[in-house]
Amino acid sequence: MKFRSRWLLILLLLGSGRANSEEKSRLDDPREILKPHFSVPAEFAGDFGLFRKIPFSPEKRNLWPKKRAEIRAEWMDLLGGEWPKLNVTPKIEIVETTERENFTQQKLKFEWLPNQITTGYLLIPNDIAENETRPAVVTVYYEPETAIGLGKEQRDFALQLVRKGFVTLSIGTTETTNNKTYSLYHPSRENAKLQPLSALACAAANAWHVLASHPTVDSERIGIVGHSYGGKWALFAGCLFEKFAAVAVSDPGIVFSTHPSVNYWEPWYLGYTPPPWRKRGVISSENPASGPYPDLLKNGCDLHELHQLLAPRPFLVSGGQVDPPEQWKALNHLVELNEKLGFKNRVGMSNRPDHAPNPESNRVISAFFEHFLMTAAADDQ
Repeated sequence: MKFRSRWLLILLLLGSGRANSEEKSRLDDPREILKPHFSVPAEFAGDFGLFRKIPFSPEKRNLWPKKRAEIRAEWMDLLGGEWPKLNVTPKIEIVETTERENFTQQKLKFEWLPNQITTGYLLIPNDIAENETRPAVVTVYYEPETAIGLGKEQRDFALQLVRKGFVTLSIGTTETTNNKTYSLYHPSRENAKLQPLSALACAAANAWHVLASHPTVDSERIGIVGHSYGGKWALFAGCLFEKFAAVAVSDPGIVFSTHPSVNYWEPWYLGYTPPPWRKRGVISSENPASGPYPDLLKNGCDLHELHQLLAPRPFLVSGGQVDPPEQWKALNHLVELNEKLGFKNRVGMSNRPDHAPNPESNRVISAFFEHFLMTAAADDQ
């Protein structure tokens, strides 16, 4: 009897262990992590806010590439015109190679705007098999070191993602961050032809080509992510460069706002005019905005129109202090467009109280790229 009871206990323990293992596996499944973030909360369902609607008929879905090109051309005109020719066959200099954890880190130099060289970091998992290609992600920020784990914590997207098996490329505007002019200016800060956010997007497109040229990278599965300043950068790059396959932004301010941190009016974003520049800070009668930003407001434009360029590619807003749940009112416009194009579950938002990323918000970002770039996600179409 004792023998039989002992075996029953063992079987119960084994069953419990399997159940716990299955539950853990389910909780770690990217689809399960994303589920609560890819459906519009009931309180915002069907609420398009005061953002003007963009007409597009589902019967014309085959014409979407043409319509998208028209929207992009309008925004490029607003932002100073077309980009200089992209560097599709980049010349890459490997400055330094370092072995870290289970990946190789290469410090690179390449041209990201005409006659402007940058330094970035390429992280490559060591377990990539011969002739295998992996998905990849460009990370953007004030400088490239933070994303590889050498800066503020919880902003190390390149490091987190290479640990998940992605190839990652971290880039950042080190020089202009240090001299507090931020952004990029083409051809020069004194005589820029492009609004700086457009120049940043162009630089990210050139970084895409650096990744696409690497033998370990699948060029059809390259995403982009950034936080705050980097979130604005990733948003504009993802919208204006169609080859980014998935786009995640961390609390950039996805629409225009008077919140001091959603400062698109500054000259290093959408308020560029030749120096001298306005005093940094909120717009006032004593310190008015300049450049195209006030004209965009005057004409009723907002960034929900730019978001349209993302469809039908997946988009995640990792919202914090400046991108609260109310931003679904803007995102609903993109949700509706995706549905007209025949796609569901392509727009998501997670939320946290603070501007800074945290472990849970980063868990959602990693799951986003794992799901959309490491799996076919065919059943979401």
